[in-house]
Amino acid sequence: MSIKPRLNISNRFVFAGDLLLTIATILIAFALRLEGSFYFFYLPVAYWMIGISLVVKPLVYSIFGLYRRLWAYASTRELILISYAVTIASGILSVITIFFYSIRLIQPGLPRSILIIDWLLSIILIGGFRLALRLLSENRGGNFNNSIQKGTIKNVLIIGAGDAGALVVREMQKNPQLNLLPIGYLDDAPEKQKQHIHGIRVVGTLSDLGRVLGSRRVDEVIIAIPSAGGNVVRQVSDICRLKGIAFRTMPGIFELIGGNISVNRLREVDITDLLRRQPARLDTELVGTSLHGKRILVTGAGGSIGRELCRQIALWQPSELVILGHGENSIFETLLELLNDHPTLIIHPIIADIRDLHRIRNAFETLHPEVVFHAAAHKHVPMMEANIEDAITNNIIGTRNVVDAAVAFKVERLVMISTDKAIRPISVMGATKRMAEMIVLEAAQRSNCTFSVVRFGNVLGSRGSVVPLFKNQIAKGGPVTITHPEMMRYFMTIPEAVHLVLQAAAMGKGGEVFLLNMGKPIRILDLAEDLIRLSGLEPGKDIEIVFTGIRPGEKLTEDLWEEGLHYQPTNHSEVFRLAEEETLMNKSLSSTIDQLNNLAESGNKTAILDLLDSTIPSANVRVMSSPDLTSVV
Repeated sequence: MSIKPRLNISNRFVFAGDLLLTIATILIAFALRLEGSFYFFYLPVAYWMIGISLVVKPLVYSIFGLYRRLWAYASTRELILISYAVTIASGILSVITIFFYSIRLIQPGLPRSILIIDWLLSIILIGGFRLALRLLSENRGGNFNNSIQKGTIKNVLIIGAGDAGALVVREMQKNPQLNLLPIGYLDDAPEKQKQHIHGIRVVGTLSDLGRVLGSRRVDEVIIAIPSAGGNVVRQVSDICRLKGIAFRTMPGIFELIGGNISVNRLREVDITDLLRRQPARLDTELVGTSLHGKRILVTGAGGSIGRELCRQIALWQPSELVILGHGENSIFETLLELLNDHPTLIIHPIIADIRDLHRIRNAFETLHPEVVFHAAAHKHVPMMEANIEDAITNNIIGTRNVVDAAVAFKVERLVMISTDKAIRPISVMGATKRMAEMIVLEAAQRSNCTFSVVRFGNVLGSRGSVVPLFKNQIAKGGPVTITHPEMMRYFMTIPEAVHLVLQAAAMGKGGEVFLLNMGKPIRILDLAEDLIRLSGLEPGKDIEIVFTGIRPGEKLTEDLWEEGLHYQPTNHSEVFRLAEEETLMNKSLSSTIDQLNNLAESGNKTAILDLLDSTIPSANVRVMSSPDLTSVV
C-alpha cells in the first residue's frame, strides 16, 4: 500500500487567504468597536486602513518568510514567528494611519482602540489559518480503521513517554497504513502516571512491563528512549524474550543524521551498555595539581590506553607532553590528534623501544619529564605464550629500563599500568606484568620515589579486546567465538581506566597498588549476547555462538589481589589501595631479572617458566600447554 504524502498547499493560496483575512480583521475590529450608524460613519477610515494594510502586512509577512514555509510542518516556532510578523506589521500600520490622521488625510476620526483590536484579531486569524492548514494535512490520511488491512494490526507498547515516545505514537497515528496501534506507554516518571499523551495513556512504569505484557495483547514493544542505557535495554529484552514478544530500539535523531544506523541494527552499541553497572566517575580535584604545568611522558602512547591518557592529560595543560612508542604509525596518529585538539601544546614524539636502555635514558636526560605514565607492554595472552622471550624483554626488561631512568633523572611521579592477570598468574603475560609491578614497587621503597602501580581488569573497546573482535564477527554474520561458557572477567571502559591512572598519579605517595571498584565480574557469554542483542539481532538465531575451549594462559576467573591480602579505602569511594604487597628485595629482584634476560637471549623457554614460577607468589605458568592461536577470543 502506498503512503499518502502530506497535503502540499501552495503559498499563493496562503497569500490570497492573508489578503482576505487582512480585510476581515479591520472590518470586524470596527464592528466590535462601534455600533449602529456610527459604523457606517467611520467606513472611510476603515477603507483607508484596509488599503494601507493590504500593502504593509503582506510585505512584512513576506520579509519574515511566511510565504516560504510548508505549513503542514508548522510548529511552535512558526507560531512565534507569526506573532512577531503580525506585531511589527500592526505597528507599522498604526504609525502610518496615525500620521495620515494627524495631517487630516483621514476623516472624520480615528478610534485608537481599533488598532489594538486589529492586532489581536490578526494574530488569531493569521495564526489560526496556518494551524488549520496543518490540521488539514495531518487528517488527510482519513480514518485509521478505514486505512488498514483488516487482521494485520499490531498492538504496540511504547517504553518511554518523553519526546521520542510521543513522536513514535504521533507517527503511528498519522500513518495508519503502518498497521501499528499504540496501546500505552511505560515511563518511570511519577508525574506522567495515568496521564495521556496524544490520546494514549501511561499505563505504568518499566517495572510493570511483565504485568502489562501478561494482561494485554501486545504484539511489539518499542524502546523510545534513544539514550537508554544497557540496563534498560537488557531488562526489556529479557522480559520480551520470555514472553515471546518482538522488541525494537528507537535510534536517536543524531545517530540517524550521523549515518550510524545500518540495515541490521537499530542503533550503535554504546560500550557502557555492556558494563552491567554505572561507569565510575572519579574525582579529578587532585589531578589538576599533579599534571598542570608539568613535563609529562607517556610510554606506549600509541596504544588504546596510552592514547586516551594523552587525550586526558592534554586537557590539564601540561607544559610539555612526550609521547613515546615503538610503532611510528600509531605515534604519528596520536600526534596528529593531539595537535588538532591542542594546537598550542608542546609535544615531543619519540619513536623508541623501551628495551633500548640507551635510547630511554637519552630521552629522559634530554626532556627531563617530571611525571611518567608507563603504559607500554605486550598484553595479548596467547601471543605471549608463543613469544615468551619477547614478553620477558619487553614487559620486564623494558619496565626496568623506564624505572631506572626515572630514578636516575629524579622523576617526581611514575605510574605503571598493570592487569588483574598478574594475580596468581598462569600465563606468561600475567607473570611478566607481576614482575614489572615488583620492579616499580621495589624502586619506590629503595629510592623513596612516588612510584605506584594501577591494576585493573579488561578494558572494553581497547585494541585487541573482546568487544571490537565480537563486533567484527557480528558484522560478518557470525559466528561469535568464546573460549568457555563460564569464562568471567572484570571489565571497565577506556575512560574509566585512564581516570583511575590519573587519580593514582595524584593520590600516590609511593609504593602503592591502586585498584578500581569494578563491580562484579561479567560472563564473557553474557557480554557477547548483550552485544548481539544491542546490535538488534538475536543470539543463536541471527548470530551463532561457538565455544572453542580455554586457551593456554587463560583462567576462568580473575582476581585483583592475592588471597589473604587486604585492601584499604582511599579518599575516593571508587579507588582502593592494597594494604600490603609482596616484593623481592633489591638484590634478589635484580638477580632474578638478569637471569630472565639471559634465558630470554638464549631462548631457554622452559627455564624461564621455571624461574617465573619459583619467583612469583602463587604463579603456575609451567602447567600451560603449547599456545593455541586458532581462537579469536
